[in-house]
Amino acid sequence: MPVAHLLNAPGNEGLRQFFFDPIDDDQQLAGRKIAVIAADGFEEIELLGPVWYFRALGAQVDVVSMKANPAPARFGLTMPEMAQDHIMAIQYLQPVGWVKVDRRVDEIQVADYDAIFIPGGAWNPDNLRNDKDVIAFIQAFNQSGKLVAAICHAPVVLATADILKGKKLTGYWNVHTDLVNAGGQVLDQSVVVDGNLITSRHPIDVADFSRTVAEWLTENKNAK
Repeated sequence: MPVAHLLNAPGNEGLRQFFFDPIDDDQQLAGRKIAVIAADGFEEIELLGPVWYFRALGAQVDVVSMKANPAPARFGLTMPEMAQDHIMAIQYLQPVGWVKVDRRVDEIQVADYDAIFIPGGAWNPDNLRNDKDVIAFIQAFNQSGKLVAAICHAPVVLATADILKGKKLTGYWNVHTDLVNAGGQVLDQSVVVDGNLITSRHPIDVADFSRTVAEWLTENKNAK
């Protein structure tokens, strides 16, 4: 899923416009702090698109990941030295580069941020949902009433955190059953807002997802 092909594909004109239109208010999210929680295998546009947008609106955005946890030697896998403090981006299934990690999830507190969001990707959500520190942080953050957002496959991390019961939400089509089994009411639309939860379906929804997160934070200025 090369980003250039995605932006130029018929029907995706709105997504392309999102990235190329000037920002109207570069102070809309000034003073807001957002954590993007991600691990190896995140979908590139689902992380970098919203991060670019929120920073362009004046927010501080940190990339937060788990503690580095190399595969056991018997797996026969080797990772570059960069993997110690970076996470791997993918486009669909193809690795395409690395993003620097700002903080580790066991180093942060709920009070540090006004919102969190989780990008999707082929294996990023599976890495996150298996980490007890990630799950505990999401549960505490949700309990605070602050904004929790997820796109594509990422809502399965929220299912593992057991915060979807009775919630309206969406996600990538092949995880809908998981979301229903977690107690959610799944809708097939580009973005769904239910209280402090915002979810979207796939990379084509990045523009709607990002704008909705920004609008929620603007309308809920006291959600600190």
